[in-house]
Amino acid sequence: MTSHTPADPIPAGQLESFAQNLRHGKTSALQATQAYLARIKQFDPKLQAFQHLEEQAALDTAKAMDALLAAGTDLGPLMGVPIAIKDVFNIQGYPEPTVGSKAPLQHLFDAGQGPFISALRSAGAVILGVTKSVEVCLGITGVSEPLGTPWNPWDMDHQRVPGGSSSGSAVACAAGLCALAIGTDTGGSVRVPAAFNGVFGLKTTHGRWPLSGAFPLAPNLDTIGLLSKSAKDAVLAFDAIESQLFGSQNAPHHRQASVASLRLGRPSNYFYENLDASVAQAVSAAESDLANAGAMFTDFEMVEAPEREGYFPITLPSYLLGTMGREGYEAARSQMDPIISQRVDSVNDVLATDFVAAMLKRDKSIESAKAYFDSLDVVVSPATAIPAPLLTDFDDPEQAMAHALGTTRNSQPSNYLGQCAVSLPLPRQSGELPIGYQLMGAPGSDVKLLDIAVAIEEQLGLASAPTLA
Repeated sequence: MTSHTPADPIPAGQLESFAQNLRHGKTSALQATQAYLARIKQFDPKLQAFQHLEEQAALDTAKAMDALLAAGTDLGPLMGVPIAIKDVFNIQGYPEPTVGSKAPLQHLFDAGQGPFISALRSAGAVILGVTKSVEVCLGITGVSEPLGTPWNPWDMDHQRVPGGSSSGSAVACAAGLCALAIGTDTGGSVRVPAAFNGVFGLKTTHGRWPLSGAFPLAPNLDTIGLLSKSAKDAVLAFDAIESQLFGSQNAPHHRQASVASLRLGRPSNYFYENLDASVAQAVSAAESDLANAGAMFTDFEMVEAPEREGYFPITLPSYLLGTMGREGYEAARSQMDPIISQRVDSVNDVLATDFVAAMLKRDKSIESAKAYFDSLDVVVSPATAIPAPLLTDFDDPEQAMAHALGTTRNSQPSNYLGQCAVSLPLPRQSGELPIGYQLMGAPGSDVKLLDIAVAIEEQLGLASAPTLA
Protein backbone atom coordinates (compact mmCIF):
# COMPACT_ATOMS: atom_id res chain seq x y z
CA MET A 1 0.00 0.00 0.00
CA THR A 2 1.45 3.35 -1.00
CA SER A 3 1.62 6.26 1.45
CA HIS A 4 -1.19 8.16 -0.27
CA THR A 5 -3.64 5.24 -0.31
CA PRO A 6 -5.94 5.07 2.74
CA ALA A 7 -6.09 1.96 4.88
CA ASP A 8 -9.24 -0.16 4.73
CA PRO A 9 -11.65 1.99 6.77
CA ILE A 10 -13.74 -1.02 7.89
CA PRO A 11 -11.39 -3.99 8.45
CA ALA A 12 -12.47 -7.45 9.61
CA GLY A 13 -14.82 -7.49 12.57
CA GLN A 14 -15.23 -3.71 12.63
CA LEU A 15 -18.55 -3.21 10.87
CA GLU A 16 -20.38 -2.71 14.17
CA SER A 17 -17.70 -0.29 15.40
CA PHE A 18 -18.02 1.69 12.18
CA ALA A 19 -21.76 1.96 12.71
CA GLN A 20 -21.22 3.24 16.24
CA ASN A 21 -18.51 5.70 15.20
CA LEU A 22 -20.74 6.97 12.39
CA ARG A 23 -23.51 7.77 14.84
CA HIS A 24 -21.12 9.40 17.30
CA GLY A 25 -19.65 11.67 14.64
CA LYS A 26 -16.21 10.05 14.76
CA THR A 27 -16.34 9.20 11.06
CA SER A 28 -18.71 9.67 8.13
CA ALA A 29 -20.15 7.68 5.28
CA LEU A 30 -18.47 10.10 2.91
CA GLN A 31 -15.04 9.50 4.44
CA ALA A 32 -15.44 5.73 4.19
CA THR A 33 -16.70 5.94 0.62
CA GLN A 34 -13.85 8.21 -0.43
CA ALA A 35 -11.34 5.84 1.16
CA TYR A 36 -12.73 2.84 -0.69
CA LEU A 37 -12.84 4.71 -3.98
CA ALA A 38 -9.21 5.69 -3.48
CA ARG A 39 -8.27 2.08 -2.82
CA ILE A 40 -10.19 0.97 -5.90
CA LYS A 41 -8.35 3.55 -7.98
CA GLN A 42 -5.01 2.35 -6.61
CA PHE A 43 -5.44 -1.41 -6.69
CA ASP A 44 -8.25 -2.39 -9.04
CA PRO A 45 -6.37 -1.68 -12.27
CA LYS A 46 -4.44 -4.85 -11.41
CA LEU A 47 -7.06 -6.79 -9.44
CA GLN A 48 -9.88 -6.16 -11.93
CA ALA A 49 -12.57 -6.91 -9.36
CA PHE A 50 -15.05 -4.30 -10.60
CA GLN A 51 -16.96 -4.42 -13.84
CA HIS A 52 -18.48 -0.96 -13.40
CA LEU A 53 -18.16 1.86 -10.86
CA GLU A 54 -20.68 4.59 -10.11
CA GLU A 55 -18.33 6.93 -8.27
CA GLN A 56 -20.48 10.05 -8.25
CA ALA A 57 -23.63 8.16 -7.30
CA ALA A 58 -21.76 6.52 -4.41
CA LEU A 59 -20.46 9.89 -3.17
CA ASP A 60 -23.92 11.41 -3.46
CA THR A 61 -25.48 8.53 -1.54
CA ALA A 62 -22.84 8.77 1.19
CA LYS A 63 -23.48 12.51 1.59
CA ALA A 64 -27.22 11.84 1.76
CA MET A 65 -26.73 9.20 4.49
CA ASP A 66 -24.63 11.61 6.54
CA ALA A 67 -27.29 14.28 6.13
CA LEU A 68 -30.07 11.91 7.18
CA LEU A 69 -28.20 10.87 10.30
CA ALA A 70 -27.53 14.49 11.17
CA ALA A 71 -31.26 15.15 10.80
CA GLY A 72 -32.11 12.29 13.16
CA THR A 73 -33.07 9.58 10.65
CA ASP A 74 -31.38 6.24 11.26
CA LEU A 75 -31.90 3.50 8.66
CA GLY A 76 -30.04 0.81 10.59
CA PRO A 77 -26.56 -0.74 10.80
CA LEU A 78 -25.89 -0.84 7.03
CA MET A 79 -26.53 2.88 6.71
CA GLY A 80 -23.54 4.53 5.04
CA VAL A 81 -21.68 1.23 4.58
CA PRO A 82 -19.92 1.04 1.17
CA ILE A 83 -20.68 -2.26 -0.57
CA ALA A 84 -20.15 -3.98 -3.92
CA ILE A 85 -22.69 -6.10 -5.80
CA LYS A 86 -22.09 -8.95 -8.23
CA ASP A 87 -22.91 -7.90 -11.79
CA VAL A 88 -25.90 -10.20 -12.09
CA PHE A 89 -28.57 -7.91 -10.61
CA ASN A 90 -30.71 -5.21 -12.13
CA ILE A 91 -29.84 -2.01 -10.26
CA GLN A 92 -31.83 1.13 -10.99
CA GLY A 93 -29.59 3.81 -12.48
CA TYR A 94 -26.89 1.31 -13.47
CA PRO A 95 -26.08 -0.12 -16.88
CA GLU A 96 -27.70 -3.42 -17.70
CA PRO A 97 -25.87 -6.29 -15.97
CA THR A 98 -23.41 -8.19 -18.14
CA VAL A 99 -23.29 -11.47 -16.15
CA GLY A 100 -19.69 -11.67 -17.33
CA SER A 101 -20.72 -11.95 -20.97
CA LYS A 102 -20.37 -9.99 -24.19
CA ALA A 103 -23.60 -11.58 -25.41
CA PRO A 104 -26.87 -9.67 -24.82
CA LEU A 105 -28.62 -11.33 -21.87
CA GLN A 106 -30.79 -8.59 -20.43
CA HIS A 107 -33.98 -10.01 -21.91
CA LEU A 108 -33.55 -13.03 -19.65
CA PHE A 109 -33.98 -10.99 -16.45
CA ASP A 110 -37.14 -10.03 -14.62
CA ALA A 111 -37.85 -6.40 -15.43
CA GLY A 112 -36.54 -3.77 -13.08
CA GLN A 113 -34.75 -3.75 -9.76
CA GLY A 114 -35.74 -6.60 -7.48
CA PRO A 115 -36.68 -6.49 -3.79
CA PHE A 116 -33.26 -7.62 -2.57
CA ILE A 117 -31.40 -4.68 -4.11
CA SER A 118 -34.22 -2.39 -2.98
CA ALA A 119 -33.73 -3.71 0.57
CA LEU A 120 -30.03 -2.82 0.47
CA ARG A 121 -30.87 0.68 -0.69
CA SER A 122 -33.59 1.09 1.91
CA ALA A 123 -31.05 0.05 4.55
CA GLY A 124 -28.86 2.97 3.45
CA ALA A 125 -25.99 0.96 1.96
CA VAL A 126 -23.69 2.87 -0.41
CA ILE A 127 -23.29 0.93 -3.65
CA LEU A 128 -19.78 1.54 -4.99
CA GLY A 129 -20.22 -0.50 -8.15
CA VAL A 130 -20.74 -3.95 -9.58
CA THR A 131 -18.17 -6.72 -9.53
CA LYS A 132 -17.15 -9.24 -12.14
CA SER A 133 -18.89 -12.57 -12.52
CA VAL A 134 -17.94 -15.69 -14.40
CA GLU A 135 -19.96 -15.72 -17.61
CA VAL A 136 -23.61 -16.68 -16.93
CA CYS A 137 -22.49 -17.74 -13.42
CA LEU A 138 -21.39 -21.10 -14.83
CA GLY A 139 -17.85 -21.50 -13.51
CA ILE A 140 -16.48 -22.36 -10.08
CA THR A 141 -12.80 -21.48 -10.53
CA GLY A 142 -13.38 -17.84 -11.49
CA VAL A 143 -11.65 -18.22 -14.86
CA SER A 144 -13.71 -16.36 -17.46
CA GLU A 145 -12.52 -15.37 -20.90
CA PRO A 146 -15.05 -12.77 -22.17
CA LEU A 147 -14.58 -9.98 -19.59
CA GLY A 148 -11.51 -11.22 -17.78
CA THR A 149 -10.52 -13.10 -14.63
CA PRO A 150 -9.99 -11.03 -11.46
CA TRP A 151 -6.61 -11.36 -9.73
CA ASN A 152 -6.57 -13.11 -6.36
CA PRO A 153 -4.96 -10.54 -3.99
CA TRP A 154 -3.13 -13.16 -1.94
CA ASP A 155 -0.40 -13.47 -4.57
CA MET A 156 0.39 -10.16 -6.21
CA ASP A 157 3.34 -11.62 -8.15
CA HIS A 158 1.68 -14.60 -9.80
CA GLN A 159 -1.97 -14.59 -10.80
CA ARG A 160 -4.03 -17.12 -8.89
CA VAL A 161 -7.66 -17.78 -9.64
CA PRO A 162 -10.26 -16.07 -7.44
CA GLY A 163 -12.91 -18.77 -7.44
CA GLY A 164 -16.29 -18.24 -9.04
CA SER A 165 -18.70 -17.31 -10.02
CA SER A 166 -18.78 -14.43 -7.50
CA SER A 167 -15.14 -13.77 -8.33
CA GLY A 168 -15.05 -9.97 -8.29
CA SER A 169 -17.07 -9.70 -5.08
CA ALA A 170 -14.64 -11.93 -3.19
CA VAL A 171 -11.57 -10.13 -4.52
CA ALA A 172 -13.04 -6.72 -3.71
CA CYS A 173 -13.93 -7.78 -0.18
CA ALA A 174 -10.59 -9.46 0.51
CA ALA A 175 -8.54 -6.57 -0.89
CA GLY A 176 -10.38 -3.95 1.17
CA LEU A 177 -12.09 -2.33 -1.81
CA CYS A 178 -15.47 -2.43 -0.02
CA ALA A 179 -16.84 -3.20 3.42
CA LEU A 180 -18.76 -6.25 2.21
CA ALA A 181 -20.05 -7.66 -1.06
CA ILE A 182 -23.05 -9.47 -2.48
CA GLY A 183 -22.77 -12.67 -4.50
CA THR A 184 -24.90 -15.57 -5.65
CA ASP A 185 -24.36 -19.27 -4.99
CA THR A 186 -25.75 -22.08 -7.15
CA GLY A 187 -23.06 -24.71 -6.59
CA GLY A 188 -20.51 -22.94 -4.41
CA SER A 189 -20.25 -19.55 -6.12
CA VAL A 190 -20.02 -17.63 -2.83
CA ARG A 191 -18.19 -20.17 -0.65
CA VAL A 192 -15.45 -21.13 -3.11
CA PRO A 193 -14.32 -17.56 -3.85
CA ALA A 194 -14.62 -16.83 -0.12
CA ALA A 195 -12.28 -19.76 0.62
CA PHE A 196 -9.79 -18.82 -2.10
CA ASN A 197 -9.68 -15.16 -1.03
CA GLY A 198 -9.71 -15.60 2.73
CA VAL A 199 -13.08 -14.00 3.50
CA PHE A 200 -16.32 -15.21 5.05
CA GLY A 201 -18.99 -16.43 2.64
CA LEU A 202 -22.65 -17.16 3.41
CA LYS A 203 -24.91 -19.20 1.12
CA THR A 204 -28.44 -18.69 2.34
CA THR A 205 -31.11 -21.36 2.24
CA HIS A 206 -32.74 -21.56 -1.18
CA GLY A 207 -35.78 -19.30 -1.29
CA ARG A 208 -34.92 -17.27 1.80
CA TRP A 209 -34.00 -14.10 -0.13
CA PRO A 210 -35.95 -13.16 -3.29
CA LEU A 211 -34.16 -13.63 -6.59
CA SER A 212 -36.36 -11.38 -8.71
CA GLY A 213 -34.15 -9.05 -10.74
CA ALA A 214 -31.17 -11.44 -10.66
CA PHE A 215 -29.85 -13.62 -13.49
CA PRO A 216 -31.57 -17.05 -13.40
CA LEU A 217 -29.00 -19.82 -13.82
CA ALA A 218 -30.94 -22.58 -12.03
CA PRO A 219 -34.04 -21.34 -10.19
CA ASN A 220 -34.24 -24.42 -7.99
CA LEU A 221 -30.64 -23.93 -6.79
CA ASP A 222 -29.82 -20.19 -7.03
CA THR A 223 -29.33 -18.36 -3.75
CA ILE A 224 -28.13 -14.90 -2.78
CA GLY A 225 -25.18 -14.72 -0.41
CA LEU A 226 -22.86 -12.40 1.47
CA LEU A 227 -19.09 -12.00 1.35
CA SER A 228 -17.69 -10.25 4.39
CA LYS A 229 -14.43 -9.96 6.29
CA SER A 230 -15.73 -11.92 9.29
CA ALA A 231 -18.69 -13.94 10.49
CA LYS A 232 -19.48 -11.17 12.96
CA ASP A 233 -19.77 -8.66 10.11
CA ALA A 234 -21.99 -11.05 8.16
CA VAL A 235 -24.44 -11.27 11.07
CA LEU A 236 -24.87 -7.50 11.16
CA ALA A 237 -25.46 -7.34 7.41
CA PHE A 238 -27.76 -10.38 7.43
CA ASP A 239 -29.94 -8.90 10.17
CA ALA A 240 -30.18 -5.52 8.44
CA ILE A 241 -31.22 -7.14 5.15
CA GLU A 242 -33.77 -9.41 6.83
CA SER A 243 -35.31 -6.45 8.63
CA GLN A 244 -35.75 -4.60 5.35
CA LEU A 245 -37.14 -7.62 3.52
CA PHE A 246 -39.49 -8.92 6.19
CA GLY A 247 -40.01 -6.05 8.66
CA SER A 248 -38.28 -5.28 11.93
CA GLN A 249 -40.92 -7.29 13.82
CA ASN A 250 -39.52 -10.40 12.10
CA ALA A 251 -35.87 -9.63 12.85
CA PRO A 252 -33.70 -12.74 13.37
CA HIS A 253 -33.48 -14.02 16.93
CA HIS A 254 -29.87 -14.85 17.74
CA ARG A 255 -28.62 -17.06 20.53
CA GLN A 256 -25.00 -16.98 21.62
CA ALA A 257 -23.46 -20.31 20.71
CA SER A 258 -20.81 -22.02 22.80
CA VAL A 259 -18.10 -24.08 21.14
CA ALA A 260 -18.10 -26.34 24.21
CA SER A 261 -21.62 -27.55 23.44
CA LEU A 262 -21.43 -27.81 19.65
CA ARG A 263 -22.31 -31.10 17.95
CA LEU A 264 -20.28 -31.14 14.75
CA GLY A 265 -20.82 -33.78 12.10
CA ARG A 266 -17.77 -34.78 10.08
CA PRO A 267 -18.49 -36.81 6.94
CA SER A 268 -16.42 -39.96 6.76
CA ASN A 269 -16.89 -40.06 2.99
CA TYR A 270 -16.31 -37.64 0.17
CA PHE A 271 -15.50 -34.30 1.83
CA TYR A 272 -12.10 -35.19 3.34
CA GLU A 273 -10.82 -37.18 0.38
CA ASN A 274 -7.96 -36.10 -1.92
CA LEU A 275 -7.18 -32.95 0.06
CA ASP A 276 -4.16 -30.83 -0.71
CA ALA A 277 -1.65 -31.20 2.13
CA SER A 278 -2.02 -27.54 3.14
CA VAL A 279 -5.81 -27.87 3.35
CA ALA A 280 -5.61 -31.09 5.36
CA GLN A 281 -3.13 -29.58 7.80
CA ALA A 282 -5.05 -26.34 8.33
CA VAL A 283 -8.39 -28.09 8.82
CA SER A 284 -6.89 -30.68 11.16
CA ALA A 285 -5.36 -27.93 13.32
CA ALA A 286 -8.66 -26.05 13.44
CA GLU A 287 -10.61 -29.17 14.40
CA SER A 288 -8.10 -30.03 17.13
CA ASP A 289 -8.55 -26.52 18.52
CA LEU A 290 -12.34 -26.90 18.50
CA ALA A 291 -12.18 -30.36 20.08
CA ASN A 292 -9.89 -29.07 22.83
CA ALA A 293 -12.45 -26.34 23.49
CA GLY A 294 -15.15 -28.96 24.01
CA ALA A 295 -16.77 -29.34 20.59
CA MET A 296 -18.02 -32.87 19.97
CA PHE A 297 -17.22 -34.33 16.56
CA THR A 298 -19.28 -37.22 15.21
CA ASP A 299 -18.11 -39.04 12.09
CA PHE A 300 -20.89 -40.23 9.80
CA GLU A 301 -21.50 -41.09 6.16
CA MET A 302 -23.38 -38.49 4.11
CA VAL A 303 -24.66 -40.97 1.57
CA GLU A 304 -26.40 -38.33 -0.56
CA ALA A 305 -23.29 -36.21 -1.24
CA PRO A 306 -21.92 -38.17 -4.25
CA GLU A 307 -25.26 -37.78 -6.04
CA ARG A 308 -24.27 -34.23 -6.98
CA GLU A 309 -21.91 -35.73 -9.60
CA GLY A 310 -24.83 -36.91 -11.70
CA TYR A 311 -27.07 -33.96 -11.00
CA PHE A 312 -25.13 -30.78 -11.77
CA PRO A 313 -23.69 -31.72 -15.19
CA ILE A 314 -27.24 -32.40 -16.42
CA THR A 315 -29.30 -29.73 -14.72
CA LEU A 316 -27.21 -26.54 -14.81
CA PRO A 317 -26.53 -26.52 -18.57
CA SER A 318 -30.11 -27.66 -19.22
CA TYR A 319 -31.55 -24.82 -17.16
CA LEU A 320 -29.28 -22.32 -18.89
CA LEU A 321 -30.25 -23.62 -22.33
CA GLY A 322 -33.90 -23.51 -21.36
CA THR A 323 -33.59 -19.96 -20.05
CA MET A 324 -31.76 -18.67 -23.12
CA GLY A 325 -33.79 -20.72 -25.58
CA ARG A 326 -32.02 -22.76 -28.22
CA GLU A 327 -32.25 -19.99 -30.83
CA GLY A 328 -31.02 -17.40 -28.34
CA TYR A 329 -28.15 -19.62 -27.30
CA GLU A 330 -27.09 -20.32 -30.88
CA ALA A 331 -27.14 -16.58 -31.61
CA ALA A 332 -24.96 -15.84 -28.58
CA ARG A 333 -22.70 -18.90 -28.79
CA SER A 334 -19.90 -17.30 -30.83
CA GLN A 335 -19.54 -14.55 -28.20
CA MET A 336 -19.41 -16.91 -25.24
CA ASP A 337 -16.50 -18.49 -23.40
CA PRO A 338 -15.77 -21.76 -25.27
CA ILE A 339 -15.68 -23.67 -21.99
CA ILE A 340 -19.18 -22.45 -21.15
CA SER A 341 -20.51 -23.32 -24.60
CA GLN A 342 -18.98 -26.79 -24.34
CA ARG A 343 -20.83 -27.34 -21.07
CA VAL A 344 -24.10 -26.25 -22.64
CA ASP A 345 -23.50 -28.40 -25.71
CA SER A 346 -22.89 -31.41 -23.46
CA VAL A 347 -26.62 -31.68 -22.68
CA ASN A 348 -27.82 -31.77 -26.28
CA ASP A 349 -28.48 -35.49 -26.01
CA VAL A 350 -29.84 -35.52 -22.44
CA LEU A 351 -33.30 -37.06 -22.31
CA ALA A 352 -36.13 -35.33 -20.51
CA THR A 353 -36.64 -38.52 -18.52
CA ASP A 354 -33.04 -38.34 -17.26
CA PHE A 355 -33.56 -34.72 -16.18
CA VAL A 356 -36.79 -35.55 -14.34
CA ALA A 357 -35.23 -38.61 -12.70
CA ALA A 358 -32.39 -36.45 -11.37
CA MET A 359 -34.88 -33.93 -9.99
CA LEU A 360 -36.98 -36.59 -8.28
CA LYS A 361 -33.94 -38.24 -6.76
CA ARG A 362 -32.83 -34.89 -5.38
CA ASP A 363 -36.22 -34.29 -3.76
CA LYS A 364 -35.92 -37.56 -1.85
CA SER A 365 -32.35 -36.83 -0.80
CA ILE A 366 -33.23 -33.37 0.52
CA GLU A 367 -35.72 -35.00 2.86
CA SER A 368 -33.45 -37.86 3.94
CA ALA A 369 -30.51 -35.52 4.66
CA LYS A 370 -32.58 -33.43 7.09
CA ALA A 371 -32.33 -36.31 9.57
CA TYR A 372 -28.62 -35.66 10.12
CA PHE A 373 -29.49 -32.46 11.94
CA ASP A 374 -31.64 -34.26 14.50
CA SER A 375 -28.42 -35.05 16.35
CA LEU A 376 -25.99 -32.51 14.82
CA ASP A 377 -25.86 -28.72 14.94
CA VAL A 378 -23.89 -28.39 11.71
CA VAL A 379 -21.87 -30.54 9.33
CA VAL A 380 -18.26 -29.46 8.80
CA SER A 381 -15.68 -29.96 6.07
CA PRO A 382 -12.97 -28.15 4.13
CA ALA A 383 -14.68 -25.63 1.86
CA THR A 384 -12.43 -26.68 -1.02
CA ALA A 385 -9.99 -29.55 -1.45
CA ILE A 386 -7.28 -27.19 -2.73
CA PRO A 387 -6.07 -23.63 -2.17
CA ALA A 388 -6.28 -21.14 -5.03
CA PRO A 389 -4.29 -22.51 -8.00
CA LEU A 390 -2.28 -20.48 -10.47
CA LEU A 391 -4.13 -19.18 -13.50
CA THR A 392 -1.44 -20.66 -15.75
CA ASP A 393 -2.42 -24.13 -14.52
CA PHE A 394 -5.56 -23.79 -16.60
CA ASP A 395 -3.55 -23.83 -19.82
CA ASP A 396 -3.36 -27.61 -19.31
CA PRO A 397 -6.85 -29.14 -19.82
CA GLU A 398 -6.17 -32.09 -17.51
CA GLN A 399 -4.89 -29.85 -14.73
CA ALA A 400 -7.80 -27.47 -15.26
CA MET A 401 -10.28 -30.33 -14.85
CA ALA A 402 -8.54 -31.54 -11.69
CA HIS A 403 -8.71 -28.06 -10.19
CA ALA A 404 -12.39 -27.73 -11.09
CA LEU A 405 -13.15 -31.00 -9.32
CA GLY A 406 -11.15 -29.84 -6.30
CA THR A 407 -13.30 -26.75 -5.99
CA THR A 408 -16.81 -28.14 -6.60
CA ARG A 409 -16.58 -31.44 -4.74
CA ASN A 410 -17.29 -30.02 -1.29
CA SER A 411 -19.47 -27.05 -2.16
CA GLN A 412 -22.14 -28.57 -4.39
CA PRO A 413 -23.64 -31.08 -1.91
CA SER A 414 -25.17 -28.35 0.27
CA ASN A 415 -26.84 -26.76 -2.77
CA TYR A 416 -28.04 -30.18 -3.88
CA LEU A 417 -29.51 -30.88 -0.42
CA GLY A 418 -31.13 -27.47 0.02
CA GLN A 419 -28.96 -26.52 2.98
CA CYS A 420 -27.52 -23.21 4.09
CA ALA A 421 -23.74 -23.09 4.39
CA VAL A 422 -20.76 -20.85 5.07
CA SER A 423 -17.06 -20.80 4.38
CA LEU A 424 -15.10 -19.48 7.35
CA PRO A 425 -11.51 -18.35 6.67
CA LEU A 426 -8.96 -20.09 8.88
CA PRO A 427 -6.10 -18.08 10.41
CA ARG A 428 -2.94 -18.57 8.37
CA GLN A 429 0.75 -17.78 8.72
CA SER A 430 2.39 -15.08 6.63
CA GLY A 431 2.90 -16.24 3.05
CA GLU A 432 0.35 -19.06 3.27
CA LEU A 433 -2.66 -19.14 0.98
CA PRO A 434 -6.17 -18.90 2.48
CA ILE A 435 -8.09 -22.02 3.49
CA GLY A 436 -11.84 -22.09 4.08
CA TYR A 437 -13.68 -24.21 6.65
CA GLN A 438 -17.22 -25.09 5.60
CA LEU A 439 -20.19 -25.30 7.97
CA MET A 440 -23.43 -26.74 6.56
CA GLY A 441 -26.76 -26.24 8.30
CA ALA A 442 -30.24 -27.69 7.96
CA PRO A 443 -32.51 -25.94 5.47
CA GLY A 444 -33.87 -22.76 7.06
CA SER A 445 -31.33 -22.72 9.92
CA ASP A 446 -29.42 -19.70 8.60
CA VAL A 447 -29.56 -17.78 11.89
CA LYS A 448 -28.34 -20.73 13.93
CA LEU A 449 -25.60 -21.37 11.38
CA LEU A 450 -24.37 -17.79 11.63
CA ASP A 451 -24.38 -17.92 15.44
CA ILE A 452 -22.25 -21.08 15.33
CA ALA A 453 -19.91 -19.49 12.79
CA VAL A 454 -19.37 -16.53 15.11
CA ALA A 455 -18.57 -18.85 18.03
CA ILE A 456 -16.07 -20.83 15.95
CA GLU A 457 -14.53 -17.62 14.63
CA GLU A 458 -14.06 -16.36 18.18
CA GLN A 459 -12.38 -19.63 19.14
CA LEU A 460 -10.06 -19.88 16.14
CA GLY A 461 -9.41 -16.15 15.65
CA LEU A 462 -9.85 -13.78 12.76
CA ALA A 463 -8.05 -14.43 9.50
CA SER A 464 -5.65 -11.76 8.28
CA ALA A 465 -6.01 -9.61 5.19
CA PRO A 466 -3.71 -9.85 2.17
CA THR A 467 -0.82 -7.44 1.76
CA LEU A 468 -1.24 -5.44 -1.45
CA ALA A 469 1.82 -4.04 -3.21
